[in-house]
Amino acid sequence: MDDGRAEEAERTTEDLLSSDDGVDGMDRWRATKYIAPFVFIGLLDLALLLGWGLDPLWGFMILPPILFVSVLGWIAFRTGFAEDRTG
Repeated sequence: MDDGRAEEAERTTEDLLSSDDGVDGMDRWRATKYIAPFVFIGLLDLALLLGWGLDPLWGFMILPPILFVSVLGWIAFRTGFAEDRTG
């Protein structure tokens, strides 16, 4: 059965990240503006926890997930993954 997708080429992550035309996703600056508040909130939370006297080892354990999720969000906005799934 042909569902009409045979002519459509598969988009790879490399293609999506290298395209700067804004059609397949959005530009890097716009994706950064969307993710920046989440990074700021995560770093503020980390600063508050360390300011309250939490062991610095916990700061080392909390920071990687904050950064990892932020990078995943940036990639989702940059490649248009978020737009593809909501429309």
